Amino acid sequence: MPKKPVKTKEDTERQEHIRDLQRRTQEFVDDELSFFESEQMSTELREQFWEHVVTFEEAEWVTSFDQLVRDGIELPAPEELDDSQLSAKLWEVIRGLAMLRTFLYSTDHLSDRELYEELWHELLREETPDMPINDDSAWHIDLVGNGSEQDNELYLRYYAGEEDRRRWAKDWPNDAMPEHEALPYDRDRHLPSRNKAAE
Repeated sequence: MPKKPVKTKEDTERQEHIRDLQRRTQEFVDDELSFFESEQMSTELREQFWEHVVTFEEAEWVTSFDQLVRDGIELPAPEELDDSQLSAKLWEVIRGLAMLRTFLYSTDHLSDRELYEELWHELLREETPDMPINDDSAWHIDLVGNGSEQDNELYLRYYAGEEDRRRWAKDWPNDAMPEHEALPYDRDRHLPSRNKAAE
């Protein structure tokens, strides 16, 4: 019979640390905490997972607006900027968000002013946990991705390919299908992404 692997002192300490992290996680939920973990998951990976859970639960909630200001980026109201100033400020914000590992998608239906207004008034004001930032971090903001009727219409009008439009029409036959329109702006291909450093 194969011998069971011998537990080292490090393994034992890690297991105890995991149990402590699980106990701390339990404090954040009202009901009994239940979870499934694959036996193939290494102890090291389990420890990292539970450390991330606890860090998330214990984090303060902040807005991207406050984080950008904290990082030295001024955020004047849209009406205070002329078009040239606003475009420059928009890209400063986009690069600042990328440094915070926050990435934008589906923006080509919006002018620079419309996008900055959407960010300044709405999206940058939403709270997120203030988590440590590393290369694996990523928050994604899809400008047509909230599932609203308006966003669905914009997606179908501007971003959906023919196959997606046909599938949508089949699955939702009562929904009006907007005519496809070419995107009026060309920004998305220049945006920073998780796998592409901010330029």
